[in-house]
Amino acid sequence: MDAVARVIKVQLPNYLRSLPIPSTFGGFLKLSGNEWVRLVPLVVTTSVVVYLVVSALVPSKPKKEHEWVNKTVEKEKEKVADTFQIEDLGDKMVCCRCWKSKKFPLCDGSHNEHNKATGDNVGPIIVKRANPSS
Repeated sequence: MDAVARVIKVQLPNYLRSLPIPSTFGGFLKLSGNEWVRLVPLVVTTSVVVYLVVSALVPSKPKKEHEWVNKTVEKEKEKVADTFQIEDLGDKMVCCRCWKSKKFPLCDGSHNEHNKATGDNVGPIIVKRANPSS
């Protein structure tokens, strides 16, 4: 403990007294390169202390739990996958990509409200039967 007390009471004040700290802001412009080098440990140490104090006082953003895309559809399954027979599609099928449709996997337009609320631009996937005459 004596060594720590000696550093704080004797060596640190002596070190600070020996630093070329000017009495005005304009005095910093007159410091030589060698004097700036002597100030580096003090500047770095002060910066680290200020950063640690500020980061301890400023609340950090709460960490989000997993932000799931699928919040409601078939959550008991490991993986949600749907299969359709091409013959059953008719001429066109509109499938949901936002996971908010009440008729999932079919789109009910829920993405429109989602897009307005979030600024997102998600839309459905549209599957069309190829025109046999083309």
